[in-house]
Amino acid sequence: MRTREEKRAIKLIIGGVFLLLFLCFASLFLGRYLLSVGEVVSILLNRWDSDGIVNTVVWDIRLPRMLLTVLVGAGLAAAGASFQGIFQNRLVSPDILGVSNGAGFGAALAMLVGGGSSGIAIMAFGGGLISVFLTYFISRLKKESSTLALVLSGIIVAAFFSALISFIKLVADTDSVLPSITYWLMGSFAGATFEKVIFAALFIGLGLIVLLAMRWKINILSMGDEEAYTLGINPVKNRVVIIAASTFITAAAVTVSGIIGWIGMIIPNLCREYITADNKLLLPASCVMGALFTVSVDLVARCATAAEIPIGILTAILGAPIFVLVFFKREGDLE
Repeated sequence: MRTREEKRAIKLIIGGVFLLLFLCFASLFLGRYLLSVGEVVSILLNRWDSDGIVNTVVWDIRLPRMLLTVLVGAGLAAAGASFQGIFQNRLVSPDILGVSNGAGFGAALAMLVGGGSSGIAIMAFGGGLISVFLTYFISRLKKESSTLALVLSGIIVAAFFSALISFIKLVADTDSVLPSITYWLMGSFAGATFEKVIFAALFIGLGLIVLLAMRWKINILSMGDEEAYTLGINPVKNRVVIIAASTFITAAAVTVSGIIGWIGMIIPNLCREYITADNKLLLPASCVMGALFTVSVDLVARCATAAEIPIGILTAILGAPIFVLVFFKREGDLE
């Protein structure tokens, strides 16, 4: 017999999936180039017999963008929930180990030296992985490893790469390179392509499979290392695997969309408030609600004004008040 939390989680996931499907379909005909529902359905069913411009709008612009928003939203929310579990702190987000700043530096460097879109993707993804490797290496300099040392090392590495990004912006050409770097760092799905979708699906999908398979181990790690050893779980090895999976997700997300904050922090917290902290339910619910939130915000970014708003700005505007409400409700308990 299912518990009350399981019933609420199932309702949330099913309801979220239906609403997500509706918004995904709506995103195909909403925008500055407005299409009718009939036109979109006709194009999806008869791609090669459709009008060239309309076909391009749906298949080459909006469809890959919609798929990318789903992947990034689900991935960042799952990575955030996993990090909050293994670090035993609800203030943790996917970029706590410096992966976003490392990826941002890689992308900015590629733009500075004139790398194309593939060069930017490679440098951004590599920068994100290198930053987490540095974080882990610095944390291991202490003879006695701890999650606190890992988090502090992440703060150091993030600050270092943030300074490097500022230096690149200082020396970049103000007419061409600097605007590109600045806009990329604010986060956007405007340049979505099926190549980016495939890249994101590969790495985010791989990371999600690992996290979902290890969700019961995340529950054990959230109780502390002593309890994990008692239950026969090696906390160090399992934490490394979970961090690696979350890093791949976050690095891939930043590579294809720039830096988008708050999703990995607020979505798991909202799901935890409504259902439970059990990652057996929390991780799937976070994936669905993260995708739903990202698709919704991206629709606002595309349709609210004549010029597209970078999605990173909107997630911060919406995320900060939600974050305050969640933790005021908990009367200051941040653990």
